[in-house]
Amino acid sequence: MTYDTLISPEQLRDLNASGASLMVFDCSFDLGEPEAGVRHYRAAHIPGAVYAHLEDDLSARHGAPSALAQAIAAHEDEGEPASGGRHPLPSREKIALWLSSIGFTNDMQAVVYDRNGLNFGGRLWWMLQWMGHEAAAVLDGGLQGWQSIGGQVVSGEEPARFQSNFVLGAPRVRLADTRTVAAHLETSAQTLIDARAPARYRGDVEPLDPVAGHIPGALNRPFSDNFDADGRFKPPAQLRAEFESLLAGRDPATIVNQCGSGVSALPNLIALRWAGLGTSALYAGSWSEWCNTPGLPARQGAAP
Repeated sequence: MTYDTLISPEQLRDLNASGASLMVFDCSFDLGEPEAGVRHYRAAHIPGAVYAHLEDDLSARHGAPSALAQAIAAHEDEGEPASGGRHPLPSREKIALWLSSIGFTNDMQAVVYDRNGLNFGGRLWWMLQWMGHEAAAVLDGGLQGWQSIGGQVVSGEEPARFQSNFVLGAPRVRLADTRTVAAHLETSAQTLIDARAPARYRGDVEPLDPVAGHIPGALNRPFSDNFDADGRFKPPAQLRAEFESLLAGRDPATIVNQCGSGVSALPNLIALRWAGLGTSALYAGSWSEWCNTPGLPARQGAAP
């Protein structure tokens, strides 16, 4: 069985027991302390899980390149980043090289998780779908959900895997860029949903970017609104009702999801898909690219 959106801890346990071809990814991260995620991974992770670092593995490099990145650059064309912003989306070619370097193959089921309320795991899920890989799912409830059913965790590092040859496929998700978003601003052809906290959306505070506020016309739905108290996604019917209330008659097919840097927007995109409202687009550059592009408007306050 292929899982392409969510997988429950119980389903992952059964999948492990079946001996299926599987790779689990730990995407835990801390924006304020970028190396905290790998420390948490080394302290406790699902057996066999590979650590995926938001800035080193899941973003185009914007600092000193790692040894792996230097080796890739010396022998292969990584391609230009697919977005701007604080966490630029790598090219599909670079992602394929990374997946090959860790031994991921086209016939594997991918399961991604974090311990941060899915603030980071969704990034790798979306990237795999963008690579054309259907069998990629988010672990519902994250590491905490796994542990709540008695799932085993281990410490330390996992052994290196043999190099593979991951082959790109046709994208299964849609990527929006700044030019397209600007061209359809405040028209019926586009419905922006901003996943940031209300205070950042309104422009009351802005701890990360040079301009406070939001893209004109964007609706606000904080990504954390998609989860129950136990950290799992709300039931599909409840999510559908909440999104339909937010959309107020707008066509779900016009949705473009955004946040600060294209990361925390993904829980909204996953929730929309889980609710049966389709696979909407992602504006990967998001507010951090928008507000750094000369001439583009910004809006403050609670109104779209």
